[in-house]
Amino acid sequence: IKNYVFFEVEILDAKTKEQLCFLDKVEPNATMGEIKCLFHKCYPQWYPSRQALKLDPKGKALKDDEILQNLPVGTTATIYFKDIHSLLGWLYYVFLAEYAGPLFIYLLFYFRLPYIYHHKYAFTSSPYPVVTLACVCHSFHYLKRLIETIFVHRFSHGTMPLRSIMRNCIYYWGFAAWLAYYINHPLYTPPSYGNKQVNYALALFLFCEAGNFSIHVALKNLRFGETGPKSQKVPYPTKNPFTWLFFFVSCPNYTYEVGAWLGFTIMTQCIPVALFTLVGFIQMTIWAKGKHETYTREFKDYPELRMPIIPFLL
Repeated sequence: IKNYVFFEVEILDAKTKEQLCFLDKVEPNATMGEIKCLFHKCYPQWYPSRQALKLDPKGKALKDDEILQNLPVGTTATIYFKDIHSLLGWLYYVFLAEYAGPLFIYLLFYFRLPYIYHHKYAFTSSPYPVVTLACVCHSFHYLKRLIETIFVHRFSHGTMPLRSIMRNCIYYWGFAAWLAYYINHPLYTPPSYGNKQVNYALALFLFCEAGNFSIHVALKNLRFGETGPKSQKVPYPTKNPFTWLFFFVSCPNYTYEVGAWLGFTIMTQCIPVALFTLVGFIQMTIWAKGKHETYTREFKDYPELRMPIIPFLL
């Protein structure tokens, strides 16, 4: 009979190097998330989302899905613990900081408050209907995100580092101000092909917004079914036609998100919007590739036809 090799995990305080916990007979395929749960049993005040586990005291925190035996450690592994302080709740982070911010900032430019443009344009409105339509679409997008945050999304981590909130706020708030400044500028001119271009772009925007919402609902039902939120499952299409994109990509929520911003770009024909769409596409591609790799690693029968974000291409 072949001997089964277990790991021993020693967890030290990252600052004092004091031993906090010694875990015996840990499964080689245990993830960092599972080790956090074991550590949490020893120290209930440090719940998993508050823990940062590292191989080096000053190194990068290990991801929850990283497997123990795949790390550059021996059968006796030394891991350093850091208590993540300055935390805010996910709901507060998303609701007030990340999503409500762009919604409020855009409206400041749309109503042309004083000191934004020349004083003679204060509290005036644009003569072009596309400007109002763009404001409605932008507001709708972020209102949808707020509603999803409250009623749809279920976050695996209950908290978020303050530095990450600040970084995301700079990104979302900064781009919202940049987009709004140009779209609502008194010298803004409507798209080259007029109403035809605007109407087709609006149809693309609304289609992708509906698709994005449908995927979020499908993922919520998948993660929080009878087996509970901890269970990992392969997402498959449902009776909702918008979820049929799961036949071709692993993260259709990102596909629809990019599609919505592409529609907004065509509608406004504005370079800052195009740059925002490009940057968002690059970031979402990175996230989609990571999720796709996790699926293919954890599920041997994962559909081979699927790509991370763009069907048949990427």
